[in-house]
Amino acid sequence: MSDTSTPPVQAKTEGGPVDLATEFLDRSTPLSRIRNLLHRYPALSPAIVLIIAVTVFGIISPRFFYVNNLSLITQQVAVVGTLAIAQTLVILTAGIDLSVGAIMVLSSMVVAQTASQNHVPAVLALLLGLVVGLAAGALNGILVTRLKLPPFIVTLGTLNIFLAVTLLYSNSASVIGQNIPDLITSTGATFKVGGVGITYGVVAMLVLYIIMAFIMSRTAWGRHVYAVGDDKESARLAGISVNRVLLSVYVAAGAILAIGAWIQIGRADAASPNAGNDLNLDSITAVVIGGTSLFGGRGTIWGSLLGALIVGVFRNGLALAGLDVLYQTLAVGILIIVAVSLDQWIRKVRN
Repeated sequence: MSDTSTPPVQAKTEGGPVDLATEFLDRSTPLSRIRNLLHRYPALSPAIVLIIAVTVFGIISPRFFYVNNLSLITQQVAVVGTLAIAQTLVILTAGIDLSVGAIMVLSSMVVAQTASQNHVPAVLALLLGLVVGLAAGALNGILVTRLKLPPFIVTLGTLNIFLAVTLLYSNSASVIGQNIPDLITSTGATFKVGGVGITYGVVAMLVLYIIMAFIMSRTAWGRHVYAVGDDKESARLAGISVNRVLLSVYVAAGAILAIGAWIQIGRADAASPNAGNDLNLDSITAVVIGGTSLFGGRGTIWGSLLGALIVGVFRNGLALAGLDVLYQTLAVGILIIVAVSLDQWIRKVRN
């Protein structure tokens, strides 16, 4: 019995027959090439947005490029940018941490109060703050990995726990800078770079970015974090201890938040239990705008720095333009929706 099936349509070329169906599927459009490019380089889209924002706000208000204003933007970004590193690690694993601001504030109060009221040496006070950050991060990690609770629910609960503990520990009282040792407030000291005042807190933030960017791109642990975020089951079948990676991510985030507490004390020249109420959302905003996918497995540490700068530039530029703070919040909200929509579109790229 002869085979009556229809063979695939082929066309003759100089190199031999070509499957037209394959050729059609492989044909790319300019839009698909852009999507492939953004998928390959997640930090590219926030970099473009930042350049456009700086250009537009510079045209709207010449004061934007004043040295004092540029100094202000960098100082404002220092705290949010540091918290964004911790948030990036968690979001890369397809989680989210709503407690980053609360952990930072709790660590800052422990550092400030033990140094000012208990007369603990500054170095030891900073180490105690680090221990608090590590413990808080470990608690989040244990609840996520052992009880198998969603990170959103876990960190929503610990957010309230850490806030309550902070208020109880501090009696809702702030600690002013003149009562805090100089070493602890030193992150707020400035030096000049090309006329722009840069704080040591900004330097500490940039050092953290360099270290974490290297770890995420050059170490097995960094690759495991991406693998877990991309597909937990595939990572497990590949021999990766998923729970261990997740726990280590939350612990590492806690350590970074403790450093953020040190930067925050220097930035404000004080420690307040009510500081950083918006930092949880600001850190998530910076990470999402920076190109890290909320679904995990895609993004870069440097993209989060670009996201933090975009938020800082937008808030500052709109303020210089004379718009009410409500419009600044509106602009940031629109940025979040656009960033998530762009991420959804990029994730549809055909492998």
